[in-house]
Amino acid sequence: MISITAVSYLNTKPFLYGLLKSGLKEEIDLQLDIPSVCAEKLKSGKVDLGLVPVAIIPELETPHIVSEYCIGTVGAVKTVCIFSQVPIKEMTHIYLDFHSRTSVELAKILMRDYWQVQPEILPAKEGFESKIEGTTGALIIGDRSIGLDKKYQYVYDLGDVWMKHTGLPFVFAAWVSNHKLDPKFVKKLNAALELGLQEIPELMFLIPPPHPSFDLNEYFTHYISYRMDEGKKKALDLFLEAFNPVLELNY
Repeated sequence: MISITAVSYLNTKPFLYGLLKSGLKEEIDLQLDIPSVCAEKLKSGKVDLGLVPVAIIPELETPHIVSEYCIGTVGAVKTVCIFSQVPIKEMTHIYLDFHSRTSVELAKILMRDYWQVQPEILPAKEGFESKIEGTTGALIIGDRSIGLDKKYQYVYDLGDVWMKHTGLPFVFAAWVSNHKLDPKFVKKLNAALELGLQEIPELMFLIPPPHPSFDLNEYFTHYISYRMDEGKKKALDLFLEAFNPVLELNY
């Protein structure tokens, strides 16, 4: 039995659907967690495999990218955004979402290298989303960000800004193990994930839209890009250089 932790957000639903519809469900112990918990479970050895925030990779002893699929984007991602009532150049303080270190580190890189701003970073705890006011903004990720683009005047989509900054797509989460897995299992894993992507039209009948103005089909097929292609591998390498310049990834 392979123990797996996966991000519990909306963008993971096609993968989860594929795992549950395939024969692989009999071979796995599937656990759903927020990204930061996924990362900690993999790092501590509590699970064999995780769909985890990629920022955890440098902290693993022998990281392996085990799948042809990921949670990525080519441009705007829709659910990883900085929200504020003023332009980012006028922000004096910012809350950074505690759910995922990847998005936090990405925000820090873009503030430093793209916008060249240095707002004071505030500790984000439960309920920080309600503290956006004046010159204080917040990075909010995942399902909690849905609909907030209608509430705040300034919305900065980090996938879009990263693309403007580097010309590359971005990988928020990848299927990672801390040791090499049986190639037969990996083959079945990829087949299950592909099945989930093929079943997106069916899946949309089972998931209620999280917001009246939110288009599920557009989100799954336009904003989220699920294949770990060469462009995403290049982007992942570039992002991780900020953590460990000598890290060697095993794809």
